[in-house]
Parts: sequence; structure tokens; C-alpha cells
Amino acid sequence: MSSQSYQKRQLPETSEIKAAYQKAKYKKTFWETIRSTVFMLVVVAAFAVLIAVLFLPILRIYGNSMKGTLDSGDIVVSVKSTDFETSDVVAFYYNNNILVKRVIAESGDWVDMDEKGNVYVNKKKLDEPYLANKAYGHTDITFPYQVPENRIFVMGDNREESIDSRNNAIGTVADEQIVGKLIFKIWPLQKLGGIE
Repeated sequence: MSSQSYQKRQLPETSEIKAAYQKAKYKKTFWETIRSTVFMLVVVAAFAVLIAVLFLPILRIYGNSMKGTLDSGDIVVSVKSTDFETSDVVAFYYNNNILVKRVIAESGDWVDMDEKGNVYVNKKKLDEPYLANKAYGHTDITFPYQVPENRIFVMGDNREESIDSRNNAIGTVADEQIVGKLIFKIWPLQKLGGIE
């Protein structure tokens, strides 16, 4: 057998080995890329969940106490905070539930309410453009009422149905109960936007 024919027979074998090597190398690189991509996605998802839980809780609204402003089924983003102003919408823990109401007064303020549903804080009538209807609602506290230290006085926007700080069942809200201030509505999409 000549050396030339021997070389010709060897060339196909060498190219087959190279092809097999390239295929194995490609498979290894492909699976390493998939593995690292999945790992990065898991890390990013875990980080996003951590941020959401610690700093930007996402909440779903249940019930009708904020009807008009927030309806049952709405999904909102809140931000961790204990610095509130009158008319901010806040979420807080109550008996293993999260309730959503509007800040009416802060510690030391005097809250009063007339039978027509007008609210006064420190003898000044509140301008409440977010209300569809005013109502005295479920009230069993004596007005005028002074908000205790380190607490806030909250009311729902649907005053006829809302059980809130006007009622001893819930009362005023302590700082440690606060989940956060609601800042943005993300669902339904047609209502996407800030919370007033």
C-alpha cells in the first residue's frame, strides 16, 4: 500500500474526529451557557423578590373600604415608610390581615366629625376631593378625639362601609403596624398610575 493512499484514508478519520470534538465542545459550551443563564435568572428573581418584600411590597386590594380610589382586585405598589402626610394612602397589619386606609391625622392632632360626614383636624375642615360621598359611618368613639402618641388616625374613602379609626374595633394605627405608603397602581392596566 502506498503512503499516498494511506494518507487519503487518514484524512477522513481526522476530520471525523475534529467534527466529533467540535460537537462535544459545542454541547459543553451550550449547557454551560444554559446553566449560567438559569443561575443568573434565579439570582435576579430572588433579588427582585427580596427588594419587593423589604422595600416595595406589592399588594392586592380586597373589600370596598377604599371604593372609588382603590377597588377590589386592584394591584398596587407600596414603599416602606413611616413618614406620612394627611391624605396619604397606607397599608397596615390588623389581625393577620393587611388593611388599606387614608391618613387623616397624626399623633397629637384633634379629629372631629359632624353628622354630615365633614372631617375637621385641629378645628380645620379637611378638603377631601377623593371622596365620592361623605358619611358619618360606623363610629363608636367620642369626638373630638385626640390621636395618641406614635399613632395615626385613618379612614377609608368609602365612609359608609369602612371600619377604621372611627371605630374601636380597629382604632388608631401604630408605627409598627405600617406596611407602607401606597404610591402606584399597576393593575388593571387601564387604571395604571399614581395613587392620589
